Amino acid sequence: MTEEIEIRAGGIRIGFEPDCGYLTGLAVTDEGVTVAPLHVAPWAGEAMPDTAAPHQARLRGDYFCAPMGRGADGLHGLTANGRWQVMPTAPGTLRAVLQGAVQGATVVKEAQLQDGQPFLYQRHLFIGGSGALPMCSHAMVAVPNGAKLSFSRKRWFETPAVPVEPDPARGRSALAYPRRAEDATEFPGADGGSVNLHRYPWGPAHEDFVSAIEEPASSLGWTAVVRPEEGDLFLSLKNPHALPMTMLWHSNGGRDYAPWNGRHRGCLGVEEGAALPNLGLSSREDPDPLAAAGQPGLVTLQPAGTVDLRHILGAIRWPSGQAVAGVMLEGDTLTVTGDWGAERRLPILGGWLDLSGPAPRPAPRRPDWDL
Repeated sequence: MTEEIEIRAGGIRIGFEPDCGYLTGLAVTDEGVTVAPLHVAPWAGEAMPDTAAPHQARLRGDYFCAPMGRGADGLHGLTANGRWQVMPTAPGTLRAVLQGAVQGATVVKEAQLQDGQPFLYQRHLFIGGSGALPMCSHAMVAVPNGAKLSFSRKRWFETPAVPVEPDPARGRSALAYPRRAEDATEFPGADGGSVNLHRYPWGPAHEDFVSAIEEPASSLGWTAVVRPEEGDLFLSLKNPHALPMTMLWHSNGGRDYAPWNGRHRGCLGVEEGAALPNLGLSSREDPDPLAAAGQPGLVTLQPAGTVDLRHILGAIRWPSGQAVAGVMLEGDTLTVTGDWGAERRLPILGGWLDLSGPAPRPAPRRPDWDL
């Protein structure tokens, strides 16, 4: 078992595992209650099939995928399967360097906590390197009792080219592939009906993946996951111009082979990134609709510079169970509003996401990524 390093600030803690780079055990003390929303797979410590990627052995928390998908360094790349060297830094802060390069780039992971703030601030720096690649920050939320999902304004929702589990002898999916729809409440289902993407789960036993594309005019990208039974709320915040895709992975008993064996349930991946190959229809268009709107479908590395990708995770008490109707950032205050009037005003480092910065130029297309 890999060692875990703990990072703490007033009212919040996380762990870090240098093998595979997991951020684990996010725990926030809010209104006298501990909120711990991140998922842990049930097979930790078991022997893995030879075909399993290293990160699957201890699947948990949040990890970074670069390149996202299948490549020379295994599923989701060296960042998800390699070793990170932890560097000395200040209390409440993590800095780690990936052992090995990604397309020639040195990759640095940084995470920090602030006293009295319910947020984990993380960023990944690509120093040098060349070419373009799909990537995402792969957070997993535990939703064993169901959840209500809300998002910043999206242009459309889209599934990949093929189902996550196309072979009925190995599993099943509940969505139709490939499909694209603007209305999240009526996304095409595998049975010919429709599925409401604002609810978890979509079916009794399914494995599915669908991406949401940001509205280019949005000033803040956000995803809110309300866990009514637990009385809390998970938040994911990003710069929508740098990371225009929110990818949702529903893993709810839809895989029947090892290590999944139908027991991996109640897991919701909230994956913020740029990964055009995940779009089964849009990736075939030329120009693709992200590039046409000035949104990056891939991350372009800078041979003589640094690419800085930032993301915020948060967790708070939300006893009303209301679906989130809005998330607004004003200065150093984030206001979360429910659809029936519940409200929380939260302290945050308002400038940390650098939302005023220019949008990155669109990356060139790379049709060879196997997702």
